Amino acid sequence: MSATPGITPLLQITYPVVQGAMLGVSTPEMAAAVSNAGGLGSLPVGGLSPDEVKKLIQATKEKTARTFAVNLFVHEVPEQRAAVAFNKMQDFLESTCRQEGFPFERRTPESLKLYSYLDQVEVLLAEKIPVLSFTFGCMNDEVIRALKKNGTVLIGTATCLEEAQYLESKGIDAITLQGVEAGGHRGSFLSKATLPQIGLMSLLSACRNVIQVPLLAAGGIADGESVKGALIMGASGVQIGTLFIPADESIAIPAYKEAVLNARDVDTVLTKSISGRWARGINNKLIRLITDSGIEIPDYTLQNSLTGPIRKHAQQINDKEFVAMWAGQSAGKSKKGSTTAIFHQLIAAAGLG
Repeated sequence: MSATPGITPLLQITYPVVQGAMLGVSTPEMAAAVSNAGGLGSLPVGGLSPDEVKKLIQATKEKTARTFAVNLFVHEVPEQRAAVAFNKMQDFLESTCRQEGFPFERRTPESLKLYSYLDQVEVLLAEKIPVLSFTFGCMNDEVIRALKKNGTVLIGTATCLEEAQYLESKGIDAITLQGVEAGGHRGSFLSKATLPQIGLMSLLSACRNVIQVPLLAAGGIADGESVKGALIMGASGVQIGTLFIPADESIAIPAYKEAVLNARDVDTVLTKSISGRWARGINNKLIRLITDSGIEIPDYTLQNSLTGPIRKHAQQINDKEFVAMWAGQSAGKSKKGSTTAIFHQLIAAAGLG
């Protein structure tokens, strides 16, 4: 079976498989392994400083001469920060940490340094990134022009037909269609009132005869059959993230990896509790406590910054109950092993090898 023409030559890859970028899980080693195996490895840099972005890109370049993607968050950093909601949530989290024996240091909204994609553009241009994927919105026209002039292929993220059409109208080269099954943050950006919760197959069906640029299918794809199904439904390729969480090259803590390997199909939830933005992950105590508190959740970046130190401490002590265990609905199909072995097994099972 071959993919719909367009994605493999566009991305300069052998197989129509993209490794999903997972901040806090993916590494230069993982991205390089996928690219070296013939897919498109992805390096997540959303919210990181320009210096951190440069170091990660250069570390990946040292491990592969093949094409890889850098993945950005392109949301707008809020100019007005809701201090009331921030402080109420901070009071609750401080009380929770006291009960759990976790350290907690109070901060103010103004003290947080929040990097946007605009802070990272100069590094990306200087490093001549061949493929740039992004989520949470669309880059401004000036940045799109600069990257295209620099020879960069752009891949946006859509969770509904309207978003896909918007990205196409902006000249984006390919679009990842993110079904509601997908793990991690929802890429939704046009609707403020409602969250698109469209399953991948329905989303592909809605977009395949309307959108003219190559489409990547993402959400619940974890084996050869689901890869073949997505291609049959009209996808040019697939993007897969959760499958690689237990990989040797993943920096997920051991308890997180085990939770993914043992996950049932009912174990993930959509929640704003951890970051302030809707995301799918394996339910745990941190999600339940914040959800059940009934306290208003501050916007993304603010809530993410408030829970960040708690999650960092939980990682250090391998406590799965207080980390973000982002994962898709097919998490339980994941396997241990090297990224290269996991990738090759998938390619063989899908009949792409």
